Amino acid sequence: MAVGVPENEVFAAADTVLARGERPTVERVRLELGRGSPARVGGLLDQWWARLAERLSGETRLPALPAEVAQAFVAVWQQAIHLAQGVAEQALAEQRQMIGAERDRVAAAEEQARQDAAKFRQHAAEAMAGREATETRLADLELLLSQRQTQIEDLQQQRESWLHERREVQHHNQTLQQDLQALRLKAEQERVAQESYVRGVEDRAHREVDRAREEGKAMSTQLKVSGRHVEQLQRRLESTQNELSQTRQSVAAQHACAETLEHQLTQVRKAPGAKRKPSTRKPKPKSAP
Repeated sequence: MAVGVPENEVFAAADTVLARGERPTVERVRLELGRGSPARVGGLLDQWWARLAERLSGETRLPALPAEVAQAFVAVWQQAIHLAQGVAEQALAEQRQMIGAERDRVAAAEEQARQDAAKFRQHAAEAMAGREATETRLADLELLLSQRQTQIEDLQQQRESWLHERREVQHHNQTLQQDLQALRLKAEQERVAQESYVRGVEDRAHREVDRAREEGKAMSTQLKVSGRHVEQLQRRLESTQNELSQTRQSVAAQHACAETLEHQLTQVRKAPGAKRKPSTRKPKPKSAP
């Protein structure tokens, strides 16, 4: 709202309102001006009312007229001045009332402004405290982020280490599989050789038994000699059977060794993270007699 309206403009606006037959008030004068604060216009309007009486008193100085006309005109003029002063006093009272109301409104506005300022300061303090708490929280989060980054780097290093160990275990598994395949092949070859040997021993035993039987029949007349010969053949047969039993035990040991290696390979596959040293010791097959 504009302030500092010149007094001559306020006086001119009040004269215009009065010329229209209306009582000059603050709102009417401000409406006529189109600007001006109520306090400024009200103060200047008080001066206008004071000067209006002086202006009206000055107008009583009339040119020479007949005494009766002049007295009647002066009486009418004084009555008009008296009425104008009453109107001016009433307008002044209304103006003072409006100014008092305006002052009350300004005081209420100032009180509201003080309350708003206090609230603003409180809000500003709360905002500052919230900002400090946020900055503290941000610092904590940055520290936590740094710790998380360090943990991530450690986990990545552990992952690389585990991958390296996994590759070593896979290589170890491949080595074990190759060793197991070689042992299986060797065991199969030894089994075939043992079976061939056992068949040969059994064939020889059968031939010996057959020959002993034939000799027993042929030498029935020489019972004593044949009896000792038969005993010798029986001892040889028992020896051959013992050899056959030992051979079978050797074959069983080879099969047990192969099963043990298969069981170890199964355990290694079930636990890929465990590091095992490849076994360099191989079961030594029992030599055939």
